[in-house]
Amino acid sequence: MRKIQMVDLKSQYEKIKPVIDAKIQEVLDTNTYINGPEVASFQKNLEAYLGAKHVIPCANGTDALQIAMMGLGLQPGDEVITADFTFAATVEVIALLQLTPVLVDVELGNMNISIEAIKKAITPKTKAIVPVHLFGRAANMEAIMRVAEEHNLYVIEDNAQAIGANCKFSDGSKRKAGVIGHVGATSFFPSKNLGCYGDGGAIFTNDDELAHTLRGIVNHGMYVRYHHDVVGVNSRLDSIQAAVLNAKLPHLDTYNAARQNAARKYSAAFENHPKIIAPSICDICDCHVFHQYTLRIIDGDRDGLMQHLLDNGIPCAIYYPIPLHAQKAYADERYQEADFPNTNRLVKEVISLPMHSELDDEQIAFITSKVIEFLKP
Repeated sequence: MRKIQMVDLKSQYEKIKPVIDAKIQEVLDTNTYINGPEVASFQKNLEAYLGAKHVIPCANGTDALQIAMMGLGLQPGDEVITADFTFAATVEVIALLQLTPVLVDVELGNMNISIEAIKKAITPKTKAIVPVHLFGRAANMEAIMRVAEEHNLYVIEDNAQAIGANCKFSDGSKRKAGVIGHVGATSFFPSKNLGCYGDGGAIFTNDDELAHTLRGIVNHGMYVRYHHDVVGVNSRLDSIQAAVLNAKLPHLDTYNAARQNAARKYSAAFENHPKIIAPSICDICDCHVFHQYTLRIIDGDRDGLMQHLLDNGIPCAIYYPIPLHAQKAYADERYQEADFPNTNRLVKEVISLPMHSELDDEQIAFITSKVIEFLKP
């Protein structure tokens, strides 16, 4: 059996090595390292894939979120609602811009932001909602957009973990996660479903005026060299990373399908186990692209299971062990533990197993057998 990796980037690379190597060599040969043709090409290719009017590449996913908020003109003190159960980058940029983060609970079943919790958190100071498509599962964007429209709020999608996922609407239509709100942001960190070989990110919008503002912000506020029209930052996707992403983008749906296939096999092995709640898989709408395959361990020793897996050469991880409202940087007397029952439960139950496009049946069988071996009914 091949060595089990949490993410097997080497095997993925080897399958498309000639294409990636040729694209990187072209950048080296032309010396167009910043804002070169590969960046422009990737931008257009990703716009076509997502059905987005505008894609603005940038340096990383955290920058993408920050620039999206800057582009909307949010002001210090404006309240921004987001999920308590997610990576810190989502709330980090809110705080960096001196906005007021408002953390709310998530839904237990899908681990995404609770619609009812959003409604309860809205005040006259609320200006935006940031849903996170956690672990690759699209949040309920139809309901979120309805709430936003009722209260005249911006929606900023944190799509760092769910590129390629589809959101299905009640009229039967589908749209890609990240391009439903007023603006979306993603990360191309190497382990993402569409990852480069360094840092990278992008912002999406269908708003022409907002796109123009965002393009200035990512480049020091310049539209004409040395003319600074808006306050900006230095956040550009370099040409080598764009070349890698251009090589991998045509394979994204195949990569996501492989992840979904692996998830089905995992879940089939765990079916009806009294101590395991496995993520559900929707074959109709492709709403989950499994950036992570995350179990909930019920009435079991989650931490003991983690050590058991590691002892057997199986990498695993806990995303996320401490909720944001309990982090020193974001603690606030406004928050009460009773406001976060689902988040507080999830941080004690979740564990993520290896998930990537190169998992094979032998590896999945070994991983699931070791999980079941430890969690005896």
